Amino acid sequence: MNFHKMGAIRLTYRYKTKGTCSSEMIVELDGDIIRSVQVVGGCNGNLKGICALVQGQKAEEVIRQLKGIRCGSKPTSCPDQLAIALMQAREKQLSV
Repeated sequence: MNFHKMGAIRLTYRYKTKGTCSSEMIVELDGDIIRSVQVVGGCNGNLKGICALVQGQKAEEVIRQLKGIRCGSKPTSCPDQLAIALMQAREKQLSV
């Protein structure tokens, strides 16, 4: 769902995760500000904490902080997948 709000594009974006215990992330952006993140599956407490910490933050800053984090020997992690979801959501905003 996209709509204009005072010049900023508000977007709800669904991302199917890859290589993690979580299966999906739902990101709501208002311009570059993260309004909410919901994660389906994964480590419930840790992901609730991450979602609370990123709420109200600039997407670009969260991407910078989370991109490349690994979970054990996996090449990715839920934080890394969130960074990818945010990058894709930002790209979608710019194409609207």
